Amino acid sequence: MWIDVAQLRRGLFVQLDLGWMDHPFPKGSFRIVSEEQINTIRSLGLSQVRYFPAQSDAAAVTPHEAFQVGDAPAGLSPAVTSEAVADELAPVATAAAPLDEVAQARAQRREKLNAQQRSLQVCERRFTEAMRQFRRIAEQAGSKPAAAREQSQALVGGCVNDILGDGESAIRLLSETMGDRSAEHPVNVMVISLLLGKALGLPTGELHALGVAALVHDLGKSQLPERMRYADPGFSDSELQFYREHVQHSLQIGQRMDLPPDVLSAIAQHHEMVDGSGFPAQLRGDRMLAASKILALVNHYDNLCNPARLVNALTPHEALSLIFAQMKPRFDSLTLGAFIRMMGVYPPGSVVQLANDGFAIVVSVNSARPLKPRVIVHDVSVPREEALIVDLEDAPALGIRRSMKPSQLPRAALDYLSPRPRVCYYYERAAGADRSGQHT
Repeated sequence: MWIDVAQLRRGLFVQLDLGWMDHPFPKGSFRIVSEEQINTIRSLGLSQVRYFPAQSDAAAVTPHEAFQVGDAPAGLSPAVTSEAVADELAPVATAAAPLDEVAQARAQRREKLNAQQRSLQVCERRFTEAMRQFRRIAEQAGSKPAAAREQSQALVGGCVNDILGDGESAIRLLSETMGDRSAEHPVNVMVISLLLGKALGLPTGELHALGVAALVHDLGKSQLPERMRYADPGFSDSELQFYREHVQHSLQIGQRMDLPPDVLSAIAQHHEMVDGSGFPAQLRGDRMLAASKILALVNHYDNLCNPARLVNALTPHEALSLIFAQMKPRFDSLTLGAFIRMMGVYPPGSVVQLANDGFAIVVSVNSARPLKPRVIVHDVSVPREEALIVDLEDAPALGIRRSMKPSQLPRAALDYLSPRPRVCYYYERAAGADRSGQHT
């Protein structure tokens, strides 16, 4: 159905039959939620737009003000595609629309796209550099332990200074596999552990100790045969015991690096559980450091998302749900609660179905609003490499309905969203600021 732009109102679900560069909205189809959106639509030079009563708010629909597709503007067929509509309307829109406003809208969209690409590139460059530094640390831990210690402390110190700086930090999903798992895992765990430590209010000194422990907690795996470095459900009792010895090996490497006692304790306890079911000492929560509780949780989460065998990988949402539903007694309740608030119900990397039945992938979460992550939406009218990130805080009509496995996506959406086989995270400054001036 069609409606005159003069009759637009909040609550109507409309479709702009224009090319993606001819309007400033993240998607061409959406529910109107503000007068600002109405004014922007009117500035595009269209006389009528399509609207969909079934997807509109009931109070906003007044059928007598609309007309059927058969009554569409002259020259348009009822079965015409949105691309054809754009071609038909382009001359009219060009003649009627204020050219400076259209050009400004295009420039704003282009600048947003450039800004989000720059932000991602910065995160990926810093993650790659952190992995490079970790590999150097791993190489020197045996022959030059003092140098490895200094490099570990320098890398973590820089991250702590960033995270404790002005503004909130958002957790950012990175692009397809950034490197080998032996380097991705410790950097992932370090980044998320530091963010969680900040959320829990750890003092700066404890954050430094936590970060160094998270970075080097698995160095001892280098002492094991390749096939024994990652836990496998098929391990025999003797193989499992052999695998668990990596904790002692890591502790010994840390001692040779002359790491502080609190760092060594966190390394020794990174597989302990507060209910006493962990290893190697079956410690209970009252004997574990706060840093150890954080490291144990984050390490377990990353192992669920990024196991040695990708066929066993859980989505970030599945991993968080499994920990909360079935493993809650194993982790400190305060630490787990803060982790869920920080990561959001749908952590970065989660594939979701939206309230309008569209599909999206979560790319960033700000702990201040965990139910309103930033997503990339599957939109056939926008090339994947030019898709704008949508902040669900600013798009209430695009709430999340449910999480999905990538295998449940239609092929077109799967190809477009390209969910990562491995999940890599880094931090960035949270996007925007709320109306009160606080960082969001």
